Amino acid sequence: MAELWKSLPSWVRNIVVPIIALVVAWKLMWFVIGVVAGLVGFLINILLLVGIAAAVVILVKKAAKS
Repeated sequence: MAELWKSLPSWVRNIVVPIIALVVAWKLMWFVIGVVAGLVGFLINILLLVGIAAAVVILVKKAAKS
């Protein structure tokens, strides 16, 4: 691997490789942020669904008593 690295022209080692590394890091960061945002959104939807279901159950029980 060291031989391959040394065989690259200096402009590739100093310019192209860091740019590729930054692009890959940027894409990976946004992938992680997207996954986390998707999970948080899913959890919020589940909590809303459970809350609405609980409210319906409470209202039905109150209506059945009266």
